[in-house]
Amino acid sequence: MLSVATLGSWPLWVGFLAFVAVMLALDLGVFHRRAHAISLREAAVWSAVWIGLAAVFAFGVFHLFGPQRGLEFTTGYLIEKALSVDNIFVMVVLFGAFGVPAHQQHRVLFWGILGALVMRAIFILAGTALIARFHWTIYLFGVFLVFTGVRMLLSRGEHGHPENNVMVRLARRVLPVAPGQDTDHFLARVDGRWMVTTLFLALVAVEFTDLIFAVDSIPAVLAVSQDPFIVFTSNIFAILGLRSLYFVLAGVVHKFRYLKLGLALVLVFVGVKMAIVDIFKIPVGVSLAVVGLLITGSILSSLVADGRRRMLEERTATS
Repeated sequence: MLSVATLGSWPLWVGFLAFVAVMLALDLGVFHRRAHAISLREAAVWSAVWIGLAAVFAFGVFHLFGPQRGLEFTTGYLIEKALSVDNIFVMVVLFGAFGVPAHQQHRVLFWGILGALVMRAIFILAGTALIARFHWTIYLFGVFLVFTGVRMLLSRGEHGHPENNVMVRLARRVLPVAPGQDTDHFLARVDGRWMVTTLFLALVAVEFTDLIFAVDSIPAVLAVSQDPFIVFTSNIFAILGLRSLYFVLAGVVHKFRYLKLGLALVLVFVGVKMAIVDIFKIPVGVSLAVVGLLITGSILSSLVADGRRRMLEERTATS
């Protein structure tokens, strides 16, 4: 197995960050230069592109660094991708509450991604450094994930109103907010004074939401790999595909009624895996299989339940 230093050498970091910068520039500067409502077809194509790029990257990791690292990346990507679907639930509520029009949602998500890249990098480097220097912190991460998973199992899936978001309240206190509902600009000039708009507040809420989700998702991926490069790249590939995935699933995500149950069990599993790592090390291949089964099972169960509900409604309506 290659060492962390070999896999995370500076040419790999620079090359990956350059790739991300080019893709983001193409995304906003070329393909989405003009704000417009993202169609289902366009979102599906972009989702396929991002998943395809992640698959190519995973193949490269398998080929160059061996199956262990390849499985670590794949498992981390799958965990982060699944948890990002839960993030979509919150974004649907958020955009509705702030009245963000369809043609501006991609723009808000794009700038939200840039902030997420920085936050994720800081979290990942701090987390891996803590585990490397203070091994006992891995048990804290494990217990935290189990606690988070149990809390998710017991919760009813209710989300607070975005206006009650801590960062949104703070932004309203320290920044001048333009009156009215300007949903086309982040800043507006009112009576010769620059003010933030409701669209900017929506961006703040998106950033804070990702920060909260990162607190759960990054320790979950650290349970699979402590290699900063593997953890960072798997996170970033999942995040980069979040925008297009949002427009694919925003209208149907409410049908995945059992997805939160599956995600909660994933967090409990990876938390236990992390907590017992010095007693029994669960192979990464087994982790990938368990995570895949839990996520797939929760999605299929949700679709079956939704189909039965619609059939019952149709029978009731015709009777």
